[in-house]
Amino acid sequence: MTTNDLADDVTSAHNVAKLEANLARVEELTQRLLTALGQARPIAPPLQGPSHDLYVKAATAYMTEMVNNPAKLIEHQLEFWGKSVKHYVEAQHLLAQGKLEPPTDETPKDRRFAHELWDTNPYFNFIKQQYLMNAAAVQQAVEDIEDLDSEEKKRLRYFSQQLVDMMSPTNFLPTNPEALALAAETDGESLVAGLENLVADLEANDGDLVVTLADKKAFKLGENLATTPGSVVFRNHMFELIQYAPTTEKVYSTPLIIFPPWINKFYILDLKPQNSLIKWAVEQGYTVFIVSWVNPDAGYRDTSMSDYIEDGYLIAIDEVKKICGVKKVNAVGYCIAGTTLSLTLSLMKQRKDTSVNAATFFTTLTDFSDRGEVGVFLQDDFVDGIEAEVTENGILDSFFMSRTFSYLRANDLIYGPAIKSYMMGKAPPAFDLLYWNGDGTNLPACMAIEYLRGLCQDDKFATDGFEVCGTTVHIKDVTVPLCAIACETDHIAAWKSSYTGVQKMGAKDKTFILSESGHIAGIVNPPSKKKYGHYTNPEMGLTVDDWYDAAEKHEGSWWPRWDAWLSQKSGKKVPAREPGDADHPVLAPAPGTYVVTN
Repeated sequence: MTTNDLADDVTSAHNVAKLEANLARVEELTQRLLTALGQARPIAPPLQGPSHDLYVKAATAYMTEMVNNPAKLIEHQLEFWGKSVKHYVEAQHLLAQGKLEPPTDETPKDRRFAHELWDTNPYFNFIKQQYLMNAAAVQQAVEDIEDLDSEEKKRLRYFSQQLVDMMSPTNFLPTNPEALALAAETDGESLVAGLENLVADLEANDGDLVVTLADKKAFKLGENLATTPGSVVFRNHMFELIQYAPTTEKVYSTPLIIFPPWINKFYILDLKPQNSLIKWAVEQGYTVFIVSWVNPDAGYRDTSMSDYIEDGYLIAIDEVKKICGVKKVNAVGYCIAGTTLSLTLSLMKQRKDTSVNAATFFTTLTDFSDRGEVGVFLQDDFVDGIEAEVTENGILDSFFMSRTFSYLRANDLIYGPAIKSYMMGKAPPAFDLLYWNGDGTNLPACMAIEYLRGLCQDDKFATDGFEVCGTTVHIKDVTVPLCAIACETDHIAAWKSSYTGVQKMGAKDKTFILSESGHIAGIVNPPSKKKYGHYTNPEMGLTVDDWYDAAEKHEGSWWPRWDAWLSQKSGKKVPAREPGDADHPVLAPAPGTYVVTN
């Protein structure tokens, strides 16, 4: 026996031992997987997808179109068949010639297929091309359906695309060359690690599959996230009020209070120091307060929009006035908190309460006549399911909200991360934004249905008026000076609808800024990054398209432009204020307790 033979035997024994160890791990993980899946909550069909009525209507309309206009449909079918057959023949011809190379590839570029084997390997290239041809055929078939109203067509287009995205060959191990190559390179270790990641996610979420997007061990609130110095100076059953420590000798006399959405936690505006809007605002000389909402449990079942206004907004504003010894504050509302701020301002107008000097709205909808991309989830089939869910449990669990928003960007927030974690066994990245995205909150039953029915579906605030706090409030009664920032690619609060809502407000002093990027990145856009630009146009009487066409493009963040607007409405400079006063002792250091313990 030679030295090489001995080395081969050792290597072979090592590989066998490694394989046996991996098989033992797989067996153990499989048992844990089955146990975790058995704990999964039952999810009502209305929360799983659109009503079957949508597909029945689509099928009926398609058949009607086939009868009335067969030539068009046959033409599209023949085009699809022709491309598929031509591709198959070209691939077979190359193989018959002994050439292991793909045929001509005229399919569009798609970042899901960035790995080189999708272009160079004939097997994987064939699968990719056929998938993209099939996807285009499905999209064309949907567009061919004409006997549907615009809302039904939008929903059919969206949910058909969801099915197409789900069936991408990248989502399946046998047809994902990158995952297969890694499995071979690691002797299957990547697949075992992926199974461990899958089991860990299922166990962490009681059997519900929620892909971990960020390394949860990499962040801790108050240590490397939400680190701007400040203190909790007031607390009730709805919120903690945080006042931030000044960093300038003097500050503007009018304090600034920020109302973040209670669909998520407030520290999206205070992630790392480099991208913290709160830290930046403090550095500009503002006395900054923020509301940290309680994360409700079933005991908050009957908490309504009126409670958020009376026990949230109005009390918070009053406490800020007391702490700072002023008669007026400036207020910011982000997303649903901006919607509710507009309701509050209309109510204050009725009550002759002038406590808010000026208001800022971040990605806020007040006119829901066009609900944008998220509108596919706001029809009766889904909302009926949500109403049944919250009636039974008292809350809309954060699981449902997170899943809904993730499916609006499924390739980025579901399939892509799942491939990396479960097929390739990679650990999630230490990404602050994605960590925040996974730190969800619940919604009270009463409030959720009021919002979905009265505002989103019935658009009452922008039309007949919305009932809240024992009265009816109207959008025209939002009359304080205002600045609204919308985001160009926002998939949650469509910027055109945001603009339309601002147009309907009664304020004479209106500023509208359109930031590039989306719902989060367009807002959390510090000047230091010099990343996304923004558009302005002072003519608010124009149609939304005319406003955009005539708008001036500016490089860089909108933050300094907002500062220039806000500073003019914040009064003279006064000595800096430390958090709290004799009647508002420090209850806890920022970021407080509600954001951590709930």
